[in-house]
Amino acid sequence: MKIIERLFGHYKGESVKEYTLYNDSGMSVSCLNYGCIISKIMVPDRNGNVENIVLGFEDFNAYLKWSPYFGAIVGRVAGRIKGASFNLDGKKYSLAANDNHNHLHGGKEGLSSVIWKTEKMEEENAIGLKFFYHSSDGEEGYPGNLDVTVSYLLTNDNELKITYEGKTDKKTLVNLTNHSYFNLSGNLKRDCLEHSLQLETDFFLELSPDFTPTGRLLDAKNTPFDFKQGRKLKDGIHSSHPQNVLVGQGYDHPLVFANDGEHTMVLREEESGRTLLVTTDQPCVVLYSGNQLEGPFSISDVPARKYLGVCLETQVFPDAINHPDFPSIILEREELYYSTTKYRFLFDK
Repeated sequence: MKIIERLFGHYKGESVKEYTLYNDSGMSVSCLNYGCIISKIMVPDRNGNVENIVLGFEDFNAYLKWSPYFGAIVGRVAGRIKGASFNLDGKKYSLAANDNHNHLHGGKEGLSSVIWKTEKMEEENAIGLKFFYHSSDGEEGYPGNLDVTVSYLLTNDNELKITYEGKTDKKTLVNLTNHSYFNLSGNLKRDCLEHSLQLETDFFLELSPDFTPTGRLLDAKNTPFDFKQGRKLKDGIHSSHPQNVLVGQGYDHPLVFANDGEHTMVLREEESGRTLLVTTDQPCVVLYSGNQLEGPFSISDVPARKYLGVCLETQVFPDAINHPDFPSIILEREELYYSTTKYRFLFDK
């Protein structure tokens, strides 16, 4: 196992470095100290062809100009906060309105657009990186000095474990996730319509026209949002269900896990034989099928287009602070924020 480090670019006078983690099983993960971006995940298909299965850029400037959060850690609060404001202990806090009138993924910079301090780590049969960032009181409008640690640990079992930790000196909000776009076909040979997803969910959150939750839990049974038996993403992309139509023909919805505790999702692409198992301790996953993924740019020489990648954003419900009946994203002073999500890559033989 080894880590290779190289200069990837410069940002605000600081070096942007790319670190590539190699395990002993033929898998590698590349990530940047800018936004903790996962830029590549190289895994074999059923024929042993090792290819990249996430969306990312070869050039750092493309991240600055074009990236829709490719591979980044987003926060302090992932997703949208309606009206770019919230009340906490009787005080109103105003946030950056970077998504029309709403606040999205932590603001204009957020955790996805800053340089993180980096430390290499090694465990038995595992190698990884720890990223550290100090978010100052008032940054993007949030209260409290927040110290965040994100760890990426790659094992010889082809598992990537992401651990999130945070501590604040003042009551604040925290809801972190990784925003990787997966495409298991490898090197973007195909879009994601034929990817199948399976997870235990009874409900999903209804979205309003501005993509913030209405507060209603909708029954997933007998809809394109029912993934208990597994279904292909094209079912929702070609669906006439009002919620699929609303978000640009596809998915951009929080799917609520059926039970408490640890949850596992299975994403599979039949032609390549690749399977991704995602296990998390979070109560929901925002499934995004890349409905807005368009623009005058290319990703590894493939022109950007809708449905080229799928995001599985494990987190607490979006806009939770404005819905008292949602699970809380309030972090108390000196309390530890902690969550984990594991990604295990398998392939048919």
